[in-house]
Amino acid sequence: MDREKVQYKTIAARFIRAVRNFFGSEVGWKAKLIFAGLVALLCAVNGLNVANSFVGRNFMTAIADRDRAEFIRQALFYVGVFAASTIVAVIARFAEERLGLLWREFVTRRAVTLYLADRTYYRLNESGELANPDQRISEDVRAFTVTTLSFVLMALNSSFTILAFSGVLWSITPVLFIVAVLYAACGSSVAIMLGRPLITLNYNQLDKEASFRSGLIQVRENAESIMLERHEPRQAARLLHRLDDLVGNLRRIIAVNRNLGFFTTGYNWMIQIIPALIVAPAFIDGEIEFGVITQSAMAFTALVAAFSLVVTQFQSLSSFAAVVARLSSLMEAIEQSQTDTATAIEIADAGDRLAYEHLTLRSSTGSDSLLKDLSISIPRGTRVLVTGTSQEAGLALFRATAGVPTAGEGRILRPGAGDLIFLPQRPYLPPGTLREVLLRDADDTVSDERLLALLTALDLDQVVSQAGGLDAEQDWVTLLSLRQLQLLSIGRVVMNRPKFVFLDRVDDILTPDQLKRSLEILSANSIVYISNGDGEESSELYDAVLVCGEDGNWTWTASRR
Repeated sequence: MDREKVQYKTIAARFIRAVRNFFGSEVGWKAKLIFAGLVALLCAVNGLNVANSFVGRNFMTAIADRDRAEFIRQALFYVGVFAASTIVAVIARFAEERLGLLWREFVTRRAVTLYLADRTYYRLNESGELANPDQRISEDVRAFTVTTLSFVLMALNSSFTILAFSGVLWSITPVLFIVAVLYAACGSSVAIMLGRPLITLNYNQLDKEASFRSGLIQVRENAESIMLERHEPRQAARLLHRLDDLVGNLRRIIAVNRNLGFFTTGYNWMIQIIPALIVAPAFIDGEIEFGVITQSAMAFTALVAAFSLVVTQFQSLSSFAAVVARLSSLMEAIEQSQTDTATAIEIADAGDRLAYEHLTLRSSTGSDSLLKDLSISIPRGTRVLVTGTSQEAGLALFRATAGVPTAGEGRILRPGAGDLIFLPQRPYLPPGTLREVLLRDADDTVSDERLLALLTALDLDQVVSQAGGLDAEQDWVTLLSLRQLQLLSIGRVVMNRPKFVFLDRVDDILTPDQLKRSLEILSANSIVYISNGDGEESSELYDAVLVCGEDGNWTWTASRR
């Protein structure tokens, strides 16, 4: 998805939808309550700021008039206003952070649910259309919720400030109010013109940072293979190329920030002198008190800052726009992947059998037929070997049976999800205890003796000591070898007792003895297995053989028992 094609109307619509979903959710009442409290606190802050401007004016006038009693009285007022402002500001900040956390938790939970629902994560990974969805869900959601709330509150605070201090400036001199409005309008226009490229550059930077980090993670995860195959120079060149890309884009961002900085710095300096240039002559002529000068400076600064939110926050706004665009791309990709799940292969529930009716499977390009018009039925009790010269056909059959989107047409009849388990060549076992790995539902009624007996039968006695017992948390991918992971996965299948299990090329991982013992254990537990492999095992382990040949041809042979 090209970043330039991201439509701002779509982004705005998704932004509004995200806010509406949050306030309409089960935690929406709590969010509304906190937000209402924040609005009240912002009103209090601005009221205290206006009071502070008058106290400051009287304080400075008392100094100029050498009035000790008035000086002490106004100093006490000053301390009181500062104390109240501090309390209100701290409570407002606390409420803002709690609301931001509540929103982040809601959006992240929803994003994770959508990402993992209906195998969306798999389709996004296969399509390659969306870069770094993990970063978008973690970092971009955090930035989106925190920054959105911050900008909303800044906009509200600016509105309250404009209402509060417009009357103060107008009462001093209407000219000062008009100058403030014109100065802020011109400054905002120039800032937008100078900083507009930052939106695209910040969008690109987020992806480039994530790409560089993912490259480093890949090196860490494949450290041994890289060392054994001496791929260090290639990996270094790859990482440095990504670093050059990252640094180049960052240089462009720094250059735009430099130009924007020249303007914003000068803009902010001028704010300090403009009120004095306009009001000081009236003080010199004796028309106003000395304290009015300091009050006008404070009111002018507050009003211009409120009008100049774009100028003072443009760099943050550009980063925020990039984050919203990235999250918009994520949601669009998720929705698109969910609409692209349609396939010509129909999958239906068949109870106690696995069958294929006129199933044709093609390569990913759709040009080559891997299997043509496959029509076979595998009833309960029939152990099947899938083999032949076309290994790609066996893999495609495994994937299509599992429901992975595969090019082709036809019909697959299979048992329900709990009665058919798929065991890939490289299994994944999530972190947890050994008991949780073996028992899908962590059924406490299964005795330790039964679990240990199964591990012994699979020649996994050492895994128990490696893991520190049945109830010690472990990261199995890093603790165990691929062969141990495969055997432990077979043990998991045995303990969950499905009607069927489809094994994909496990003979590439296990030794012949380990494979024979594993298949015998499955058979002894009345679990029908379909094994996609080379077929070098003993024929007594199978009741039928499906041979996949070239050009999609196949033969089905039932062996004699």
